[in-house]
Amino acid sequence: MTTIKPSQIPDEIKIISETLEKGGFGAYLVGGCVRDLLIGRAPKDWDFTTNARPEQIQELFPETFYENDYGTVGVVNETENETLKVVEITPYRLEAKYSDSRHPDAVSFSDTLEDDLKRRDFTINAIAYSVTSGELKDPYGGQEDIKRKSIVAVGDPRERFEEDALRMLRAIRLSAELQFTIDPKTAEAIALSASALQKIAKERIRDEFSRILHSDNPMHAIAIGQKLGVMRHVAPDIERGIGVEQNQAHTFDVYEHLLRTMQHGADMKWNFDIRLAGLFHDVSKPETRRWSKEKEDWTFHGHEVVGARVTKKALQDLKFPKQTIDKIEKLVRWHMFFSDPDKITLSAVRRVIRNVGPENIWDLLNLRVCDRIGTGRPKAQPFRLRKYISMVEEALRDPTSVGMLKINGKRVMEITKEKPGPRIGYILHALLEEVLDEPKRNTEDYLEKQTLELAELPEKTLKAHGEEGKERQEQVEEEAIKEIRKKYHVE
Repeated sequence: MTTIKPSQIPDEIKIISETLEKGGFGAYLVGGCVRDLLIGRAPKDWDFTTNARPEQIQELFPETFYENDYGTVGVVNETENETLKVVEITPYRLEAKYSDSRHPDAVSFSDTLEDDLKRRDFTINAIAYSVTSGELKDPYGGQEDIKRKSIVAVGDPRERFEEDALRMLRAIRLSAELQFTIDPKTAEAIALSASALQKIAKERIRDEFSRILHSDNPMHAIAIGQKLGVMRHVAPDIERGIGVEQNQAHTFDVYEHLLRTMQHGADMKWNFDIRLAGLFHDVSKPETRRWSKEKEDWTFHGHEVVGARVTKKALQDLKFPKQTIDKIEKLVRWHMFFSDPDKITLSAVRRVIRNVGPENIWDLLNLRVCDRIGTGRPKAQPFRLRKYISMVEEALRDPTSVGMLKINGKRVMEITKEKPGPRIGYILHALLEEVLDEPKRNTEDYLEKQTLELAELPEKTLKAHGEEGKERQEQVEEEAIKEIRKKYHVE
């Protein structure tokens, strides 16, 4: 059986263990950190359990906080390691009744480690480790289940899920994070108890759901969750795509397409927003599907518009932050941004950038890549996508045309009192030459100041400056566009 090596234990953890034991108390690492150490993963957080009471724990450490109803004391460490800045220490707790399937009716402390371990959710999380002696306490065979890569509830799984229904979603999340299977009896209990998730606060469901999407294998987890009846209490709109056949461009039904689109985001290690948008991007294809006699195929006109509204409501129900909701809504709304590659114009590209925001445009393009892979097509970046990417880069680069200046002809005439005519163009091109040399000068304040100075120049001098700027613009634009198109092989 795998053991934990002393070298896996940080000094901060050793000090906490020694401090508790010198104070006359037991000290055991417990839960996910012990599981991760046995697997060979770096723990994301560290938790101790002890027979000390909260006030006794606080007396032993210089900086702590105690702001909860469960006896957990946070010990603060001076370290740059995020996983060690706060280490939680909780007294041994007794089994308690959970009337609402969410919170224990009362918290009772115990003097024995055994009482604490028997109330935990899964055997792989019910292993305790003594840092000083190296002893492992494993009354429920968690080490063996780690070896078998199996998630097994402690004791009667129905009782565990009746105590806290969120444990069902946690089992599914752990299966995605660890690539473990769920034990048949535990899985059967989830299927029988899934409706209890209705009692769980949406914020808690959102957090577990988010961790699933952050994992390397969210598609597997959501498929398992759907099979066990859990997903209808998390994201019911996704299930509507099951069995909904698509057009000839797609290999899979809507449901599997959504999962595969999301999964490609995970495979590419792309951010959470791309994965979440991938899961919802075609969510409204079922209600917008129509048969076209002309095409002899299915159409889904407007599914992105309807889908953006459905997505917004779903994410609001899950209590996602407004910033996240707004971004995902935009990505879903505009994911159908393509047109024929021969008809794409820079102005059209700029409109898309305006619609989603420059800060979101690359996520939109990556969502499109995921969407394409999710259809079952092997090629992620065909020519028209590469061309579009190159044009986005062109549209986002430093100003290389008069139209990209933070001032326009109308404003020039307002501040100079000049009448429409060639001088306005000369001024704008002269300003452009300055910005080409130093893009940071492309601000309203700087350009308006320079405009007033240029307006004082004689016609001949101003014309010369303007023509120099125009020539420079043509040269820079030609070189920049050539390099960008070469980069994306769309010359």
